[in-house]
Amino acid sequence: MFRRLAFVSVLVFAALLVSPALAQSSPPTTTSTSVFRMFFAPPASDFLDWIGVVMIWGLIALSGVSVGLIISMAMKNRRSALIPATTYETLNALMTEKKYREAIEYANADPSYLGQVAAAGLNEAANGYGSMERAVEEQSDNETTRLLRPIEYLNVLGNIAPMLGLFGTVYGIIVAFARLVSAGGKPDPTALAGGISTALVTTFWGLIIAMPALAAYSMIRNKIDEYTSEGLIMSEDLIRPFKPGAKSAKPSAASAEKTAARPMATPKPEATQA
Repeated sequence: MFRRLAFVSVLVFAALLVSPALAQSSPPTTTSTSVFRMFFAPPASDFLDWIGVVMIWGLIALSGVSVGLIISMAMKNRRSALIPATTYETLNALMTEKKYREAIEYANADPSYLGQVAAAGLNEAANGYGSMERAVEEQSDNETTRLLRPIEYLNVLGNIAPMLGLFGTVYGIIVAFARLVSAGGKPDPTALAGGISTALVTTFWGLIIAMPALAAYSMIRNKIDEYTSEGLIMSEDLIRPFKPGAKSAKPSAASAEKTAARPMATPKPEATQA
C-alpha cells in the first residue's frame, strides 16, 4: 500500500515540478508567468518571503500525498477486494458438497474480508453453531476495524490541512504589517506582495487538500460499512447449514465420523431435534 502511495505521490509532485518547465518552453507571456507565480512561487524578496514559499511547496507536496492516499484506499476497499464473488461461490459449493475440510482450508488461505470472517466461523464448527456465530461476529468487528484504521489518515489530512493554511495566512499577514510599520506607513507595494501572497496562497492549498480528502474519507468509509455488512450476511449464510434444525446440509453419520477422525477440527452439524 505504502509503495503504491509513494509512487502516486512522486508522480503528482513530479508533474508539479515539470509544470514551470512546460510553461517556459512555450512562448513566454506575462499572464501565464504571473498565474504560475501566484499559485506556486509568489514574489520572494528576502528570507521572510522564502519561508512562505517553503510553506506553500510543503502544502503542495502534502496534496500529492493526499491524492496518493485517496487512490490507494479506493483501490484497496473495492467490492471485488473485500467480498469477492468467487470466494462466496467456492465456499458455498464446497459446503453443499460437504467438503468441510477443503472449505476450511480455502477460507483460511483467502485474505479477503469475506474469507477471513467465514474462516473464523468454520474453524469453530467443532464447538457448535453458537460458537461459530460468535466467531463470525467477532472476526467481522476485527476486520472492519482493520479496514477503517488506514482511512483515518484522510480524515487527519482533511482536518489539519486548513490549519496549516491558516498558519501560513497568519504568517503572511504578520510579515505584511511588519513591513508596513517599518516603512512608516508608506511601503513599496512590491515589498508587501510576498506576505500577502503567502497569506492567500497557503489558505488556497490548505483547502485544495482538505476538500477532496474529507469527501473521499466519507465515501470510502460508507463503502466499507456497506461491504462489511454485506460480507457478514454472506458469512452467516455460509454457516447456516450447521444451525440446529437445518436439514439441507446435514451430513450422513458415516461422513461425520470420517470428518471427526481427521487431525483438523472439521464442521460437525448438531443433531436435529426430533
